[in-house]
Amino acid sequence: MEPGLDDIRAARDLISRHLPPTPMWSYPLLDRAAGAAVLVKHENAQPVGAFKVRGGLTLLAGMTGAERKAGTVTWSTGNHAQSLAYASHVFDAGCTVFMPAGTPEGKAAAVEGWGARAIRRGDSLEAAEQHAREHAERTGARLISPGDTPELLAGVGTVYLEIVEARPDVDVIVVPVGSGTGAAAACLVAGRPVIGVQSSASRAAHDSWRAGELVTRPNRTTVAGLATGRGFELPQRIMRDRLADFLLVDDDRITEARRLLATAAHTLAEGAGAAALAGVLSRPDLFHGKRVAVVCTGGNADADELATLRRG
Repeated sequence: MEPGLDDIRAARDLISRHLPPTPMWSYPLLDRAAGAAVLVKHENAQPVGAFKVRGGLTLLAGMTGAERKAGTVTWSTGNHAQSLAYASHVFDAGCTVFMPAGTPEGKAAAVEGWGARAIRRGDSLEAAEQHAREHAERTGARLISPGDTPELLAGVGTVYLEIVEARPDVDVIVVPVGSGTGAAAACLVAGRPVIGVQSSASRAAHDSWRAGELVTRPNRTTVAGLATGRGFELPQRIMRDRLADFLLVDDDRITEARRLLATAAHTLAEGAGAAALAGVLSRPDLFHGKRVAVVCTGGNADADELATLRRG
């Protein structure tokens, strides 16, 4: 099923019972650095520190009592995991998340803090996915794909409804891409150009979009929220003819954007949360003089990310 604008509007009505709209602010020093009028949509202000909570709430609200009792299982390095854990807490449902063995303890603890079970197993996100699939087959829990679940995409689409309704004068919306649900949802809502940004060290979504077919690529970024090694069918199908452009930036540029958000916009962003701004800064020819909305998708920086805010 491919969600549409009506599904996103319905998700907004549901989410409004649980979450207020997040703020969107401009900052003079950010505008000066970008050569554009930049509006930062602060999804880092969500109760789990990231936009994905919108998708988790939409998903759990639509499940039957029996499905909630059977629980959900997924794989994630952080924000998707927290989203599903938080929504499962709200709706009193079981939740198990498989994470790569090297996932920082703090990210697993954040999931468990909402009452979910975090299992660190496997040497990669792809290995964690396989463990999640085996768990679903063994237990009957519903397997939740971070990228190919329509309810998650509809939920995160509410971010972009808030943007265009609050600021109809925005010229372009720039969205970080991991699985691609955010960019795909923006394409369904925005009514103006949407540009995706991904790390050049994990470029599977970018290359899938360029190729017009799903591809796998090495997954080497240090930015956890952008760390995907393959394209996902649902968001790629939506983005294929709707996304205006797709930029690649390296991890160092993302770190510089995080520093700028911290100093010029009073915002502590994780890497994925700064990727949209990094894309704007990397292409002044595309954005000069425009009104640009960038989505700070999350603020869950781990200890290693926090350390990089200090210049060497």
